[in-house]
Amino acid sequence: MIAEWGGRVRAEDPRIGPAIAYALESPGKRLRPALVMAVYRALGGTGDVAPLAAAVEVVHCYSLVHDDLPCMDDDDLRRGRPTTHRRFGVDLATEAGYRMIPLAGRVLAAGAERLGLPRGVLGAMAAELFGAAGARGMIGGQLLDLEAEGRNLSRDELERMHRAKTGALIAASAVLGARAAGADEERVAALREYGREIGLAFQIADDLLDASSSSAELGKTAGKDARQHKATFATALGPDAARAEAAGHVARAVDHLRRARVDSPLLVDLAYFMVERRS
Repeated sequence: MIAEWGGRVRAEDPRIGPAIAYALESPGKRLRPALVMAVYRALGGTGDVAPLAAAVEVVHCYSLVHDDLPCMDDDDLRRGRPTTHRRFGVDLATEAGYRMIPLAGRVLAAGAERLGLPRGVLGAMAAELFGAAGARGMIGGQLLDLEAEGRNLSRDELERMHRAKTGALIAASAVLGARAAGADEERVAALREYGREIGLAFQIADDLLDASSSSAELGKTAGKDARQHKATFATALGPDAARAEAAGHVARAVDHLRRARVDSPLLVDLAYFMVERRS
């Protein structure tokens, strides 16, 4: 589905489309759309939810394009290949990132139409997705991250930063799957909390991997956090305590599923994968 939209934007705009398509078609784990689909199935959804899930990946890919820019993390490698600005230049990559936000809206609307969802549900999903991408989510978290370079943050400050920068979109992925399946508000709230917990666990694992893995293993530049003097759970808590912290968030995520009576081995496995992955 992502490749389909990549081909579409490449044909629609020969100038900027190739940069957008390059970002969308990059190989990756696709954890966020997988989470949308897993929640949807766990709550009884039977339709083709992949087009809806693709909207989350568009937003995620936009964030990677802008995160890698010289004014941000200044990275040359992403998902095992040159970053978008290295391939197309800074100006084109910056514009491509901006244009991927309205593209995500198009993809979301098309996915909701495919499932026959009411306009009210589409509106709630759009508010969730773009709220997670904005000042209260990824953008706000990225600003906190930049401001924190060279500083020692408290555990609460680290959590606030990463719940916004990384956790918000992962939580939104779970909520989109729940709303697409027609879940009641109690279950939507539980799945949001599940997503928030695994989102933070994911970031802690990312901090640990950056400090211990190679660039070839990660598909992106390893050791970057230390070189840029970034505040991370790995440095703030130490590796062992950080692993225990991540495991605690996974356990709380699984508990949210249990209390909401969501019986899904796949969602449990996804929670544990967040901290057991090697890239």
